[in-house]
Amino acid sequence: MEDLGMKSMQVDNKFWFGKSVFLTGHTGFKGSWLSLWLNSMGARITGYAQAPETDPNLFDVLNLNNSFDVSHIADIRDFNSLSKAVIRSQPEIVIHMAAQPLVRYSYLNPVETYATNVMGTVHLLESLRMVDSVRATVVVTTDKCYENTERLSGYREDEPMGGHDPYSNSKGCAELVAAAYRQSYFSSDKYKQHNHAIATARAGNVIGGGDWSEDRLIPDAIRAFGVDKKLVIRNPLAVRPWQHVLEPLSGYLVLAQALYEGGAQYAGGWNFGPLDKDARSVKEVVELLISKWDGKAGWEQDSGENPHEAQSLRLDISKAREHLGWIPRWDLELAIEKIARWQEAYQKKQDMKAFSLSQIQAYNKL
Repeated sequence: MEDLGMKSMQVDNKFWFGKSVFLTGHTGFKGSWLSLWLNSMGARITGYAQAPETDPNLFDVLNLNNSFDVSHIADIRDFNSLSKAVIRSQPEIVIHMAAQPLVRYSYLNPVETYATNVMGTVHLLESLRMVDSVRATVVVTTDKCYENTERLSGYREDEPMGGHDPYSNSKGCAELVAAAYRQSYFSSDKYKQHNHAIATARAGNVIGGGDWSEDRLIPDAIRAFGVDKKLVIRNPLAVRPWQHVLEPLSGYLVLAQALYEGGAQYAGGWNFGPLDKDARSVKEVVELLISKWDGKAGWEQDSGENPHEAQSLRLDISKAREHLGWIPRWDLELAIEKIARWQEAYQKKQDMKAFSLSQIQAYNKL
């Protein structure tokens, strides 16, 4: 594998200009940030996702409706609808982020979780067999796809898939689906015949401005602090690899370009997590947010029973660093600062599309 090194660390605006991109999950938190970024670079985007699930939501706050060639509001579980959208789009690059993304929700709704995260991935990859235009596909999974042994060192891309809860396990299954499709239909040894390279991307616990999801730490904290209530924390000592949303998104973009330009040598799994020092406990993250919060804020531990969640989780990012030149740019302190400033701007009714673009530009200049 060629080492792209520092030349590919920065997202290449010129590469993305005019590229046809099929983006699933474009109405979600990460999808909205990525849609804004791609649109700012001049990419031609076809989005495919269900309608935003919260009110307010980032997709509407950023007024993204006019950022797409086509925005399909549809279900990834509907194979006929999805395959028709892919065929009409004839994309060059596919980024698959549509998912049921919540651990606790997956305990209550396991069938929906597996149908979305596993069969949704099957539906997309099967749809891609129907077109010859695609050069690069990035399937986004999660750090939780690994078989977690509660060790202190980071998990590497060649380690076993697993997952204790339905969400984590469904993402491990999605990884196996992507590997099977890659080996069966888009293999490296036949790359010159199909010219399509497929990779999977595993990010850490993503945080950022504009997340109104239920049962996520930062949104829950902002909701509680906004009404002068204490945040209730289930597991304050649990350690997670926290990172600003722009960190993994930059990784997906760099990886997609590497697949497009370098082909099958970049196929396979990739970790895009924070530096080791930013694998912190829930308690540390909340107290850091409190220190940046302009107003009354505090937390207390939940005394009730809760379903199992991993106590410790870290990612080894040496592969992305060595072969893609990708490294995190915003540490946890700066990420929390950026979230606080985003929330402050939103409360003051500033132009949040312009404000969010300014954060993307600041990130990409580093």
